[in-house]
Amino acid sequence: MTTVYQSQTAGAAPASKATSDGEGCHARDEMTRAAAAAGKRAVLDGLARDYPQGPHDRPQSMCPAFGSLRVGLRMRRTATVLSGSACCVYGLSFISHFYGARRTVGYVPFSSETLVTGQLYEDIRDAVFELADPERLDAVVVTNLCVPTASGVPIQKLPREINGVRVVPIDVPGFGVPTHAEAKDVLAAAMLRYAREEAEQGPVAAPRGGRSERPTVTLLGEMFPVDPVGINMMLQPMGLAAGPVVPTREWRELYAALDGRVVAALHPFYTGAVREFAEAGRPVVPSAPVGRDGTAAWLDAVGDAAGVPAARITAAKEEVLPAIRAALEKTPIRGRITLSGYEGSELLVARLLVESGAEVPYVATACAATPWSEPDRAWLEARGCEVRYRASLEDDLAAMDAFAPDLAIGTTPVVQAAKERGIAGLYFTNIISARPLMGLAGVGAIAEVVNAALGQAERFGRMRAFFEGVGEGRETGVWPSAPKTLEEVR
Repeated sequence: MTTVYQSQTAGAAPASKATSDGEGCHARDEMTRAAAAAGKRAVLDGLARDYPQGPHDRPQSMCPAFGSLRVGLRMRRTATVLSGSACCVYGLSFISHFYGARRTVGYVPFSSETLVTGQLYEDIRDAVFELADPERLDAVVVTNLCVPTASGVPIQKLPREINGVRVVPIDVPGFGVPTHAEAKDVLAAAMLRYAREEAEQGPVAAPRGGRSERPTVTLLGEMFPVDPVGINMMLQPMGLAAGPVVPTREWRELYAALDGRVVAALHPFYTGAVREFAEAGRPVVPSAPVGRDGTAAWLDAVGDAAGVPAARITAAKEEVLPAIRAALEKTPIRGRITLSGYEGSELLVARLLVESGAEVPYVATACAATPWSEPDRAWLEARGCEVRYRASLEDDLAAMDAFAPDLAIGTTPVVQAAKERGIAGLYFTNIISARPLMGLAGVGAIAEVVNAALGQAERFGRMRAFFEGVGEGRETGVWPSAPKTLEEVR
C-alpha cells in the first residue's frame, strides 16, 4: 500500500511545464540545468562521477529509483518516503509490490505552489517526524525523484536523527542515475557512510547472530540466496567466512559489513559503496567465483587480500575446482548466445556460458565500466567476445542481427524481438538472475535453463511456418482481405 502524507496547500495549481509529471527521464538537459540552478550541483556532480552517462541520454529500463526503493523495502525496521510526481510514485509502488514488497510506501505529494514556496520540504519534514518511532524503526529513507531534485528540494537539511531513528536522504533522479542497478548503490553507499560515521564515534550493535569467529569477506551485490552459502563453503579451507551481503537486510548488518577483512565486489557497479569501504580501510577484490577459471582467480585474489598463506589458498582450490570442472563437462552448453541486460552481472553470466562450451560473441550491460569488472572484460575479450558497456537496446538488436544467435538472453524488448525472428529468448532479470551463479551450484542451474531454451529451435521453426504470410506491424493479424490504407487519414 501507499500512504500519502498530504500537502498542506490544497487546491494549488498544477506544476509548471518545466517540472510537469513524467518529464524527468525525457528532459535530461533541461532538468539538469534546473537542478544545478536550484542548489543541487554537488549532488549532480557526485552522480556524474559515480555513474557516468552513456551514449543514450535517458534510462532504457524501469525508473532507476526502483533500485533504491527495492533496497529500502527489503530492510527490516526501515521506512521509505518518496517525493515525486504522482504518476512516478504510482508506477514505482506498483512495480515494488509486483516484485513482492510487503511494506507501505510513503508519499509526499506536491504542487507548483508547494515547490515554489518551500512548503514541500516542510511537508516532507512533517512526514518524517510522524514516522520516526524508535519502537518500530531504525531508519527512514527519504527519496527525491526527478521533479523535487530539479526544483532543489533540500532534503539533505533534514535532521540526521529523530527520536533515535536515523534519517537517510537521497536524490535519485532519472536524469542523473542511468540504471536501477546503480540506484541500489546510491542508497547502499548512503547507509554505509552513515554507519561508518557511527562506528567511528564509538561502539555499535553486533550482528543479530553475533560476530563471526573467522575473518569475514563482505559480499557486495544482490545474489540468489544459495550463493552466499556456497561462497562460505569455498572460503572455509582458507580460514575465512562469508560476511553480510550488501545491500543488507537490516541496519546492524552494515557494521558487520564494514568489519569484514576483505570486500568482494561481486557486482562491479557499486562505486559509491566501494568508496565507503575504502574509507574504512578495507581492500576490495573484483570479479566473482563463477566457473572454474573465475573461481580459481577469485580465491587467489581473496586469499592474497586477506593475508592467507599460499598453502591454504591451494587447499581451497583443490577442494572446489575439480567438482566445478566435472560439472562443466557433465552439463555442456552447445550453441551461439548473445547476452545483454541491466542488472550488472551480465559479464559473469557470459563467463560461465563460455566455460560451459557456448559461443558468446556479444555481451552487453547497461551499467558503466569500472575497475571491478576489468578481469571479466579481459577474460571475455581474450576469447573473442565483444563486450559493450552502457549498451542501448539498439546495440543489442544490432548484435542479434549481426551474430544470428541460437539464443538471445536479454531484456523484455530484446526477447520479444528475438522471438519475432524465430530465435529462442530468455529474459535475463526473471530467468537468469533468479538462479544460483557462483561456484558449483551456478554451473548446473544455468546449464539447465539455457539448454532447455536452446532445444526450442525446432519448435520456433514450426511456429514461423504456421504463421507464414500473416501480416506484421500495422497489418498484424488474420484478415479476410488486405487491410485498406486510408491515405487521407494516414
